[in-house]
This record gives sequence, C-alpha cells and structure tokens, in this order.
Amino acid sequence: MTTSVCHRVVVVAYDDAELMEIACVTSAFDGANRLGASPPYDVRLVTPQGRPVRCASGLVLGAQAALERTRGPVGTLLVVGGPGHVAAARNTRLVEHVRRLAAIGRRVASVCTGASVLAATGLLDGRRATTHWAYAHDLAQRHPAVDVDAAPLYLRDEHVCTSAGVTGALDLTLAFVEEDHGPALARTLARMMVTYLQRPGNQAQISMFVDAPAPKHRTVRQTVEHISERLDGDLATTTLADYAGVSGRHLSRLFLDQLGQTPAQFVRTARAEAASHLLVSTELPLASIARRCGFSSAETMRQVFLDHYGTTPSQHRRVHGPRRTAPTASSPIPPAGGSERHRADGRPQD
Repeated sequence: MTTSVCHRVVVVAYDDAELMEIACVTSAFDGANRLGASPPYDVRLVTPQGRPVRCASGLVLGAQAALERTRGPVGTLLVVGGPGHVAAARNTRLVEHVRRLAAIGRRVASVCTGASVLAATGLLDGRRATTHWAYAHDLAQRHPAVDVDAAPLYLRDEHVCTSAGVTGALDLTLAFVEEDHGPALARTLARMMVTYLQRPGNQAQISMFVDAPAPKHRTVRQTVEHISERLDGDLATTTLADYAGVSGRHLSRLFLDQLGQTPAQFVRTARAEAASHLLVSTELPLASIARRCGFSSAETMRQVFLDHYGTTPSQHRRVHGPRRTAPTASSPIPPAGGSERHRADGRPQD
C-alpha cells in the first residue's frame, strides 16, 4: 500500500505483549479494508529494533519495522498491553520513541495495560484514562497526574484514547472504524467478526442491538437488520413494508407482536441509540451525527433525544463523553476522519 493515500496505523509491541490484543486490532482494521474502507488502513507492527517479539502466550511474531526507525505520517499510534508492560514502560528508549510518534500522530491509543507505556511518556498527565480494572490502582499509584477510571470499556480525551482488556481493544477499534468510515461499514465489520458494535465507552450497551434476542419471525428479523444497516436512509413504514414484501398494516402488526412497538417507534429508538453511541465515542459535530443517524436536523435529533433519554445530545455528551477543549488554529493534531471533523467552528449547540 502507498502510505500517502492510506490511514497509517502503527501498532507498538514488545516482549510479553498480549497476542489477542494485537490480533483484535490488526484483524479489525484488515477486515475494514476487505469491506472497502477508503482510504484503507496500512497497519504496521513495530517493535524495539525491529526484532521478533515473544508474546505472553509463547508465540513469536515478526515485526514489519523497527520502532526507532518509524517515521510519519501516522494516522493512529496504538500501544498494546500484556505482562511485559511494566518492563516496556521502564524502557527509556521505547518510551522516548513512543513519545516521538505520539507527537506526530493524529490519534494515539493504548489497549489494556499499554496505558502504562503512554503514562510513562507523560501523554496521559491531566487526562482521564482507563486500563484493565486489575491494573488501574497500580497505574494510578505510579502516575498520580493521570485521572484513572477503571470502569469504562474505553475513554477518549481529545485525540488520546485508552481502553480496557482484550475485548476493549475490539470495541475501541470498531469505534475508530465507525468514526473514519461511518456506521454502516462498522456494523458490517462487527457482524463479520461476530461481535457487538453497540458498546459505547461508558459500557452502556445499546439494548435493542445487544440485550434483546433476535426476533423469531423472519420478516421482522430481516427488517430489523435492514434498519440497523441503513439508519441514514428512508425508513418510513411504507418503505420498510415494500422491502419486506408485506403491507404496512401487516408489518406494524408483526412488529407489535414481536417487539412491542411499531416500525416507526423502533426506527426512532434505533436512531436515538445509535446517536448516543456516536456522541460518547466520537468527536463528530451534532449535525453530522444527526445526518448519519437519519435525523432531518440536529433539532429533530434533540427532540427525539429528549423524549427517549430525558436529556439533550450535548448534555449526554458532556456527562458520558470525553473531555474536550475548544479547537484552536495552533492545535497540532486534528481529529481523525473526513473533512467534516476538521472544522474550526465547533459543534452545533442545543
């Protein structure tokens, strides 16, 4: 791949790294490429001096490049965790080069105990960060300047992201794919990997996609899948009925029987919960989130949010989302993704 037209992902590993964390991240980005991500991801596994690393499981992985020789551009810099994180965080050369790459990375992240390495660079000072719950106390003790929160699956503070254990790596990577390429590709990727997409960083799993069992009736099940893939499309009851090959009245009866709500109510709830997910896992402007989730405007989304959650989108983001600072002309690291995330005029207000 030509890096100039790719989103370059640099995954930093070391001896005694967790193999599953490396696999979750690299496989998810590769899956996004196979599903047509444009621009595609160019994923590189880098290690100290480019040497093979022995993972915690005993398997040996070869590196694609030496950490010390890796240069920009870097779209996403990601440090994995594992039992070797303590030694890695004490390796001054490794920490120095992670700090160097973080300074030119558009997005910086850690998985699980990889937060120890980011903390050693000083990048987490003054930020909220998470890690595996079993290591959170140790991270807070070693780095008192870091605001450690052991509860979330992942946290985003400006362009810096930290995540919990192995599955948290997948949640975080899916959030990145959704931010970069939209919810439809991320949902397809989640289904391909047989995992949940709708797990915001604050662990509030989206009930309609996760908690509830799939509808038993084939027509309802297929229509629900159709809705989840096309939240920004025409989901009027008549349009859905045409897709399902039944009358609108019959489709409404089926939805009431199987789901306890009409197709219109289901669509409204699906859009509200998808918007909730984007609010807490991305920095997209409210107008962009409204458009992606199928609302006619940010104001329409606000009204639905008030009905569904009893709060506004901005309030929801302030409570559950990452801390953000106002963008400035001197900000060295723009948010990842398309041009709509490079605006300097901020998000629409409620």
